[in-house]
Amino acid sequence: MKTILIVEDLPETRCWLEATAHGAFPDAEVTTAGRCDEGIRLAAQRKFDLALVDLGLPDGSGVSVIQALRSHQPNALSVVVTIHDDDEHLFPALQAGAFGYLLKEQPRNILVAQLRRITEGEPPLSSPIARRVLSYFAAGGPRGYDVERFDPGEVALNARETEILQRVAKGYTLPEIAGQLGLSRHTVADYVKQIYRKLNVSSRAEAALEAARRGLVRP
Repeated sequence: MKTILIVEDLPETRCWLEATAHGAFPDAEVTTAGRCDEGIRLAAQRKFDLALVDLGLPDGSGVSVIQALRSHQPNALSVVVTIHDDDEHLFPALQAGAFGYLLKEQPRNILVAQLRRITEGEPPLSSPIARRVLSYFAAGGPRGYDVERFDPGEVALNARETEILQRVAKGYTLPEIAGQLGLSRHTVADYVKQIYRKLNVSSRAEAALEAARRGLVRP
């Protein structure tokens, strides 16, 4: 892997992914983008061996970047790096052409080891994702997910997002929440990003009001 594209909008997480990529491929040239349109433009202009792509980006889904890479340079390998481990995110990404799917909550050394397997032709899949894929096909195979209908902006929050929103509303900082839940700070930051986007809020105060409205904390 000589040239790597990273598409991630959070600066801290982007730096973490860059360090992870260099941990797996020390001599690689890494290019970064913070939006879908940037990633799509780079996919059309420059050659990449590997792309590490987040799904929830400010201007759309990282699935669009994966599709662009598949169209412009079929030999490039796209690997999703995300917090989402559900079918609604996993299968549209795989259907669009993702070669692997990794969860951000894993320690960096595990992600580095999984990325290195690419050189042996092995798709990098986090253990929970591999189990989900196997059970999915064991239960009857594809259900025909529609990539075009993929929408990371569902208003409903999952259990982890609800848990983090509750703590944000109570005034805990990101490092404090990370310590309480046994997650890394960048993983919590990514959850908060998704929560704000889903709820269409832009501040802790607005998030606290929404948490109170949902009965998670007292107003």
